[in-house]
Amino acid sequence: MAYIAGLVIVGFFFLALHYFTELTKSQKAVVTGVFFSIILGAIAFNAYSDSQREKMLNVVRKFEQNKTVQCPGQDVNSTNYTLSIGTYTFIGKANTPYFNQMISASQCE
Repeated sequence: MAYIAGLVIVGFFFLALHYFTELTKSQKAVVTGVFFSIILGAIAFNAYSDSQREKMLNVVRKFEQNKTVQCPGQDVNSTNYTLSIGTYTFIGKANTPYFNQMISASQCE
């Protein structure tokens, strides 16, 4: 549905450029280039965000399967850490050397 709405918006954009402006063809080309650059940048950012989110969810899944997760300078496992689902943060358990230590799941592999 979002793609259809996007196509409608692009169609209206080109209609506005064609009928309601007195820009030269080169100015219209520049405006169109800037417009498409913004759209492509948004698509690239969305793809990057999706890949980062999927990477983090794979780390969380691995942790929930009682496997050890590699984080910068630490090995995180369910013996020493708990997972805060709201923030996807590993928090050190009481009576362990990692008590109150917090590590973001997005930093881990």
